[in-house]
Amino acid sequence: MEDITDEDIIALYWQRDSNAIEATGRAYGTYCYAIAHGILKSPEDAEECVNDTWMRAWNTIPPKRPQNLRVFLAKITRNLAFDKFKSRYTQKRGGGEICLALEELEECIDAGADLESEVMAEELREGINGFLHGLPGRDRDIFLRRYFFVESTDDIAARYGMTRSAVLMALSRTRQKLKLYLKKEGLIG
Repeated sequence: MEDITDEDIIALYWQRDSNAIEATGRAYGTYCYAIAHGILKSPEDAEECVNDTWMRAWNTIPPKRPQNLRVFLAKITRNLAFDKFKSRYTQKRGGGEICLALEELEECIDAGADLESEVMAEELREGINGFLHGLPGRDRDIFLRRYFFVESTDDIAARYGMTRSAVLMALSRTRQKLKLYLKKEGLIG
């Protein structure tokens, strides 16, 4: 199983071959761990989240056939990590980067919007993806690092050789552009 491709891994899931979990772990274990740890800041919680990701993938494939296994696993890991974070901090105020990142994004999305609606959530997701595809690469990367991977602004600044204030300004400008884009598309009021 040295040179196994994503298609091979997905085929193992479809065959209900337990080697799918091992192959997924070898190919994406470090990647998914980095996502979970970036959100949870706990090695134990991140490891548990990764194991839960493998279980969720096992229970989801089939019937679902991911077009991009890496993105599919990243979304599962991220959602599980956010759920674990929320359950851990429901009684606490603050809580680090996640709370800060979500507060920053609140200015782009109308607080009164019915985001619980599956249709609205899907339209909003597609709108944000459309917006991100139109951004220059570096702006998109900075935005995703902050709001998908929940990296601190200091870490982003170090990664791109920027000052923290330059990162904050870039994020602010991108959020303003996102807000205008979502209004133009009729996704927010």
